Amino acid sequence: MSNFGVYIIQSERNGRYYIGCASDHEHRLLEHNNQRVKATKNLVPWTLKIFLPCSTFEEARKAEYRLKSYKRRDILEKVIQSGIFPWEHNKGR
Repeated sequence: MSNFGVYIIQSERNGRYYIGCASDHEHRLLEHNNQRVKATKNLVPWTLKIFLPCSTFEEARKAEYRLKSYKRRDILEKVIQSGIFPWEHNKGR
């Protein structure tokens, strides 16, 4: 089983979300909180809101870009609450 997936973390400082993909999301969260990620270092601490597993790194990267393309907080919060991607209901159509 793959550990690849897309994650959403939230800054405890200002509530901002960050979306990323990783093969080891727990290690990646540590990197964010240890200020090793330029995009997030000024907003520590971060908490993991959701990790959505993917079959491959390529799938995780596509999911990351798809989530980032929405640019809407309400969509991210729906994903966090429901635990599913907003486009999953369209699969197979």
